[in-house]
Amino acid sequence: MQPLKQLAQLLRGLADGEHCVFAASDLAAAVPNCGHVAGLLSRATKAGLLKRVCRGIYLYPVPDYPAGHLLFHAAARLRAGEFNYISLETVLSDAGVISQVPMNWISIMTSGRSHVVDCGDYGHIEFVHTAQRPDDVSGELTYDPDRRLWRASVRQALRDMKATRRSLELVDEEAAREFV
Repeated sequence: MQPLKQLAQLLRGLADGEHCVFAASDLAAAVPNCGHVAGLLSRATKAGLLKRVCRGIYLYPVPDYPAGHLLFHAAARLRAGEFNYISLETVLSDAGVISQVPMNWISIMTSGRSHVVDCGDYGHIEFVHTAQRPDDVSGELTYDPDRRLWRASVRQALRDMKATRRSLELVDEEAAREFV
């Protein structure tokens, strides 16, 4: 069987609304005898089987996938080997502590290096390095199963804002006091 057909058959059987964001290494393991994986992924993208989210991350489009979670799922796959949690403006906006909502931009604290990943039409993922260890902040984190990442409390997000010297101009002090 041709590698593209083999990949299509495998994805039809495995992917669902919960599992449809894949790293290139996941897909390479699924079709071990294809040879040149980058060429296969390029052909799969051109054929409409996959959508490229960013370098090394692909979406197998399924009808019931919550599109608003794509950047979070991509971030989880990109830095799967690092300590990561949703924080900064993303958490503060969700809690109503800052008035502006970042559109197609999420901020993730990471034990890895700082970097902004351009996901084209999908938006941007901002990874901000932290030297904090999981034990240091575990009491301020909760797991968000929909986004498949840890999420900082508002108190921790405010600490992260100060630690990273981000602008606090948009923070509603009165709303922030409710959480601190």
